[in-house]
Amino acid sequence: MHQFPIRVYYEDTDLAGIVYYANYLKFIERGRSEWLRDLGVDQNALKSEGLVFAVRRVEADYLSPAVFDDQLIVETALGQLGGSRIVMTQDVRRGDRLLFRAEVTVVCVNLATGRAARIPAAVATALSPGPTPG
Repeated sequence: MHQFPIRVYYEDTDLAGIVYYANYLKFIERGRSEWLRDLGVDQNALKSEGLVFAVRRVEADYLSPAVFDDQLIVETALGQLGGSRIVMTQDVRRGDRLLFRAEVTVVCVNLATGRAARIPAAVATALSPGPTPG
């Protein structure tokens, strides 16, 4: 599981002083980008090859509010890896408390055609979990 720290800034909150719901989507986007970066996946290189990842589906549960100056952790874990799609779970926590949970499906897209494309083998290898310790 990958962890990425986020601090809540004033601009992330609404009039009630809590994190505006749409900003959780920004938080988990950053978490996904950092997860891929830490796995050695260069999204700029993929784009130069005509491939990008696009969000196809998000199922989100807002469980508890975050507020200004909270220090949060975005946790990203691989759920499923298919030929052209990745399904992951993403949690946002403040300490041990789960505030937000999402299941996110991204699809590898060919920029020239706008259609789904096979995830390159090197990327699939980077995303694949290693062998389980025996």
